[in-house]
Amino acid sequence: MKRSFSDIINSEIPVLVDFFADWCGPCKMLAPILKQVKEELVDDVKIIKIDVDKNQPLAAQYQVRGVPTLLLFKNGKQVWRQSGVLQKNEIINVIKSH
Repeated sequence: MKRSFSDIINSEIPVLVDFFADWCGPCKMLAPILKQVKEELVDDVKIIKIDVDKNQPLAAQYQVRGVPTLLLFKNGKQVWRQSGVLQKNEIINVIKSH
């Protein structure tokens, strides 16, 4: 069963959402960085990827105009957002601060 986006982000564990597109070069650079973040934080974060081309209403709802855009949610609330490629340590610091 596919859970709704609101179910996924409504979590005590921070949820990092990566809005991306297959045609986006920087998105491809961000993918391995997010994998490293997940390997380091393991159960302290959930990371989900949202393809903006396949999920346009969701991208519009969060006013995602450029990819990649990262959004961090905690208990269903957006606590941080940033567009562009970030380094692993920057992302980890943001997640830990929430």
